Amino acid sequence: MIEEIMRDAEERMRKSIASLETAFKRIRTGRAHPAILDAVVVPYYGTETPLSQLAAIHVEEGRSLLISPWEKSIIGDIEKAIHQSDLGLNPSNNGDTIRVPMPPLTEETRREYGKQASREAESARVAIRNIRRDANSDFKELAREKEISEDEARRAEERMQKLTDKHIQTVESAHKAKEADLLAMN
Repeated sequence: MIEEIMRDAEERMRKSIASLETAFKRIRTGRAHPAILDAVVVPYYGTETPLSQLAAIHVEEGRSLLISPWEKSIIGDIEKAIHQSDLGLNPSNNGDTIRVPMPPLTEETRREYGKQASREAESARVAIRNIRRDANSDFKELAREKEISEDEARRAEERMQKLTDKHIQTVESAHKAKEADLLAMN
């Protein structure tokens, strides 16, 4: 019973960290990375479709993205969708491909992206702590129902705290790496 709760909590904590990593990929740094465009959706035959399903996205010279649509007829829609995204990018098309140069980050935008990264990291920490709280309440409930002893419940809570600390440390490491990436002058 305890092991089942621990496994479930660990799995949920891993998902929180995976979600944080996905959120960090969307925060733009000065370098080009295809994941920046993950949130861009393009109207395609009446359906909002992720850009990654409509085109190949390549990094070109580290400072720009090259988008090669599989259907040339949607090139204008892709360009419009990138313009309308809140990424601050200015794509240009040559009829076959779309080039998206990554403008260098100003000090102000670096700070703003740093704040966004901090908010994402804090959300992940809160999610992990909520998972710990849920598991600990499950342990207390089991002890109240006499399915486990008080000592077993206390040991399980200590193990849960160690698991929580490990995952919080992973969040801290990811946050520091993202901040260093944002502060690096490109």
